[in-house]
Amino acid sequence: MDFIDEVRQFSARVQKLKDQIPTEEATKMSLIVPFFQLLGYDVFNPDEFMPEFTADVGIKKGEKVDYAIMKNGSPVILIECKWCGESLDKHSSQLFRYFGTSSAKFGILTNGITYNFYTDLDESNKMDLTPFLEFDILNIKPNIVAELKKFSRDSFDVDNIFSTASELKYSKAIKLLFSNELKEPSDDFVKYILSKIYDGVKTQNVIDKYRGIIKKSLNDYISELMNEKISFALKSDTDSAATVDESTTNTSEVNVETVIEKIHTTDEEIESYYIVKSLLIDIVKADDITYKDNERYFAILYKGNIRKTICRINLDTKKKQIMIPDENKDFTRFYIDSINDIYSYKENLIKTTLNYIDN
Repeated sequence: MDFIDEVRQFSARVQKLKDQIPTEEATKMSLIVPFFQLLGYDVFNPDEFMPEFTADVGIKKGEKVDYAIMKNGSPVILIECKWCGESLDKHSSQLFRYFGTSSAKFGILTNGITYNFYTDLDESNKMDLTPFLEFDILNIKPNIVAELKKFSRDSFDVDNIFSTASELKYSKAIKLLFSNELKEPSDDFVKYILSKIYDGVKTQNVIDKYRGIIKKSLNDYISELMNEKISFALKSDTDSAATVDESTTNTSEVNVETVIEKIHTTDEEIESYYIVKSLLIDIVKADDITYKDNERYFAILYKGNIRKTICRINLDTKKKQIMIPDENKDFTRFYIDSINDIYSYKENLIKTTLNYIDN
C-alpha cells in the first residue's frame, strides 16, 4: 500500500473517532501516537520517541514537551499536543519557548487533526511564528502528503527538509494571497490589473467600478480551466469506450440495443460524475469511484458496489436533483439549478464516502 493510501485509511479512522474523544490525553493515545506510528517511528522506544521530554525554559525547571523525536540522544523534533476539539491558534507560544532551549530543528503543534510544522527560517534558533507546513488529516492533499512523507522515519533528513521549508512557507503565503484576492480584490491588486488594461486615471471610483468585473473575470477563468480538464477527461473516456466497442463481439447485440433504448447516459451525467470524482480525489483512488446508469437515476458508486452509493443524480426532471445517503443509507434530496451546484455538496459527499472506507 502506498503511503498516501495509508494516510487516507488513517484519515477515515480519525473521522470516526474524533467526536468520541473527550480529553487531551485521549487525543494523544487515539490519534497522535498512532499518527507517528504511521510515519514509521517506534513510539514505545524512548530512544526514538521520548514522551514528556524535559525542556527547561529560563529559570523554569522541569518544563515538559509532550513528545520529542530523538536521534543520537538529542531531540530533532519537538511535539506539543492539544485536545482534538481545541483550536491551535493560541498555543504556538508554548512550543516557541521550548524550541529555543533545545537542539531540535523542527517543532510540531497538533490536536490530532491539524499538524502545524515549524522551524527557524527567519532567525536561527528562534521558532518562526507561522508554520511552513500545515497538514489536515481530514482534508488530504497529495502535494502536502508528499511533504509529510519527508518527516517519516525512513525519509527524515534535516538538511533536505530545511532546504524546502522556505519554498513551502512562501508558496503557502502566495496561495493565501491569491485566494484572498479572488474573494475580494484589494485596491492594490485592482490597480495592478488596471495598469495593464486601462489608460485612464485610476481614481477610487474607477477602482470600485472595476473591482467586481475583475473578480468575476478571474473566477470565470478558473471555472473555464476546470471545465477544460473535465472535458478532456470526458473525451479520453469516450475514446477508450469506442476502442473497447470496436473489439467486442456482436453475440449480445440485440440485448445491448434493447438496454440502450431504455437507458441513455447523457454528457451532462458523465460530467456530473467527473465533478464528484474531482471532489473526492483526495480521500480515495480515482479508480474506486464508478457509476451505474439506470432508468430512474444516475448512481455514483464506491468501488462499483450499489450498496455503497455515494450519490444519485437525476437530471431528467424539471427540477434537477442530487440525493446523498447518510450513515443509515437514508437519502436526502437536494435540488440544484445546474450540475455546477454539485460543488456545494463536497462535505456531504466526503462524509458519505468516508463511511464506506474500511467497511
